[in-house]
Amino acid sequence: MEQLLESHKLILMEAAVVEQLRRSGDVQLHATLINAPLIYDEAGKKALTNIYQAYIDIALQAGLPFLMCTPTWRANRDRVMGSGVNVAINSDAASFMQELRETERSAQGIIKIGGLIACKNDCYRPEEALPATESEQFHAWQINQLADAGVDFLIAQTLPSVEEAKGIARAMASTALPYIISFVIGRDGKLLDGTALDVAIESVDAFTEIKPLGYMVNCAYPDFVCAEKQPARVFKRLIGYLANASSLDHTALDGAGQLQREHVADWGEAMLRLNSLYRVKVMGGCCGTDEEYLGYIAREARIDPV
Repeated sequence: MEQLLESHKLILMEAAVVEQLRRSGDVQLHATLINAPLIYDEAGKKALTNIYQAYIDIALQAGLPFLMCTPTWRANRDRVMGSGVNVAINSDAASFMQELRETERSAQGIIKIGGLIACKNDCYRPEEALPATESEQFHAWQINQLADAGVDFLIAQTLPSVEEAKGIARAMASTALPYIISFVIGRDGKLLDGTALDVAIESVDAFTEIKPLGYMVNCAYPDFVCAEKQPARVFKRLIGYLANASSLDHTALDGAGQLQREHVADWGEAMLRLNSLYRVKVMGGCCGTDEEYLGYIAREARIDPV
């Protein structure tokens, strides 16, 4: 993973998965585990495969590396134990992704699989976040399942609080796998708990002996990071951005009945500015995005092929 980051100016990551599934009407998402149990259902596996494959095709056609994550965003210990679903669901999800990658034998070196987790509670309510010590203990169960299943890296997304992120980071560091911490931010460029991005990064780095491979932002429009106002040191550690298609605040987007999206070119150019001016290398999408948005980055970046 370190070599991949060092040797490429642009790396594609997946765009929205859960929201596409929810709006398709083709499958039923689980009440608490969301998309994870789809790996046990033929229709579900087909729906997941179609989404991931579309993203893989965009990356490979552009000659770019690709990062994709296990569909385990909400498969934490409490949710799995209370669901009646196979307790090995995280491991099985990793196997599903590995089988998907096996179909692209010529690109094994540039397709990496991340073991995905999230905060325990609502990602838009930082007041519900776990304190660091409790976070480390709680998330270790899922993190260890994913690590033992042979993922290439670990990633925690939609983290609104630096305290829960610190605990997650320490649990991930104990696996010795490379790992990424991804925050949710508001339009002021701060975490939803009010912590400045540079302070959050420095706090997590200081809390762990093995520091994250880097940091990302997800579930926020590209302009929310307020790049021109951030200290330069932020972009020494901020390696990626998974951006919402809409510039609306989280409160306006959460539970929106209709899909909210800005024009793909406006979104894409904002993303590419982060790549070209601030060297944010990992580019992908979050809520509201699809292959059209990911394809814009791949097409317009004009990065030399791998």
